Amino acid sequence: MKKSTSKIKLFLLSLFLVLAFSLSSCGWSPSEEEISALEETRSAALDAEKKQADKKSEADNLQSQVDAKKAELEKAKAELEKVKAAVEARHSAESE
Repeated sequence: MKKSTSKIKLFLLSLFLVLAFSLSSCGWSPSEEEISALEETRSAALDAEKKQADKKSEADNLQSQVDAKKAELEKAKAELEKVKAAVEARHSAESE
């Protein structure tokens, strides 16, 4: 008996929910102002996404420039050490 009562309650609750959702969704349609606001929001979102992609590309480009400059700096430091060693060797040879 309890099983059939709970099934009936579940059925009635489901029926009520279906009716409530169907009645509430049929009567609403967006106004011109709402459509315009949605289009403006969509346009702003697309612009923001494009700007973000541009900034990411710019950041990636700048990072590659930084990496290249670091490599150039390391090469210059190595060259400086070679020159210092050569100068030191020359001074050592001249002082003997």
